[in-house]
Amino acid sequence: MVISYLGGQCFKISQGDLTLAINPPGKSSKLASAKFGADIALVTLDHDDFNGTENASFGERQPFVIQGPGEYEVRGVAVRGFGTSTTYDKRQTMNTIYSVSLEGLNLCFLGALGGGELPAAAKQELDEVDILFIPVGGGDVLDHKAAYKLGVGLGPKVIVPMHYDQASLKSFLKEAGAEGRKPEEKLTVKKKDLEGKEGEVVVLGA
Repeated sequence: MVISYLGGQCFKISQGDLTLAINPPGKSSKLASAKFGADIALVTLDHDDFNGTENASFGERQPFVIQGPGEYEVRGVAVRGFGTSTTYDKRQTMNTIYSVSLEGLNLCFLGALGGGELPAAAKQELDEVDILFIPVGGGDVLDHKAAYKLGVGLGPKVIVPMHYDQASLKSFLKEAGAEGRKPEEKLTVKKKDLEGKEGEVVVLGA
């Protein structure tokens, strides 16, 4: 599995010939957009910063779009979505937390989570998280302290911060005892690579 970070909350995840797009920004977003073909696109929140699924279409490649709570299975990828209330860009709305099972790896994507408490259903289901994607920038999303506390509580093997500026990332790394951690161009990982890891912070460069 290869994970690339494209800024904001946008990730490209590739496994063989399968590609997932997570929270691609729309054309009206202030966030930089990246256009690439995906088979599946996950949207956590209906806002221009996250719902640009048109940017996950390329040529004949049109993604199956998942936008909201529920259980889905697409091309061997199992996805579960859990709804949680949040306020983003001064608007009360719903954010979806996604659990994604792919090639034996369990990914958890918290989206634009603004509070440090998870819905009861999510707490019960989010076990054995391999890679956790968590917002750390503060403001409408978790700040560095709340993010690290929640992240550690979920017990992931790897924590990938997102939705930050350089100041908030520095604060998060200090909170996590990972000061000076340099961004990696991409994360290439297999299940066996995660054996023995516990809460390791991996910073991906956009």
